[in-house]
Formats: sequence, structure tokens, C-alpha cells
Amino acid sequence: MVEEYLFAAATAVVVVVALELFVLRTGLFKRRAYWMTMVIVLGFQVLVDGWLTRLDAPIVRYADWAISGVRVPWDIPVEDFLYGFAMVTAVLLLWERERLARGQA
Repeated sequence: MVEEYLFAAATAVVVVVALELFVLRTGLFKRRAYWMTMVIVLGFQVLVDGWLTRLDAPIVRYADWAISGVRVPWDIPVEDFLYGFAMVTAVLLLWERERLARGQA
């Protein structure tokens, strides 16, 4: 059985990366500022998500059938990192596309 959240999060990553590489072509993945942004997002995601999903006192619980069960630091489901990457990257890509469409360099 394919875990729903893992499948959805992995699919989102593939769709967002394909959107950039084959449709939008903003060059975002080539920018140091993008990767620095992702490191900052990851840092805050680990802090907040680690607090929300910790197994000893969870605020957010996932159904066992919905996730892979792989949890990295502080009991964070690995799917959360995929989802976070896809969500933040999609927003930045659309923002960048709009900026380029307006001719703002």
C-alpha cells in the first residue's frame, strides 16, 4: 500500500520541479539566494514541525496508514519536508514568474 501523504508530497515535488524545468524556466534553482532561503525555511520547519509532531506529546498526529513511518530529527515525518519544499518552491516560482512578466529585474 502506498502511503497517501508520502505519495502526495513526492508527487508535489516532482510537479513543482517539472514546472520550473519545463514550463516556467525562471532559473530559480540556479540562484544561491533560493538555496539560502530553503536552508532558512528548513531551519524553522525543523523547530516548529519538531514541536508539533514529537511523539512524546504530539499536537499533530498522522494516521499510520497515511505516512511512511520514517521520521527524522525530533520525530518529524519525512513527508513534511517534501511537502514544505514543494509548497515554498511553488510560491517562489509563481512570484518570480510574475516579477519577470512585469519586467522587473
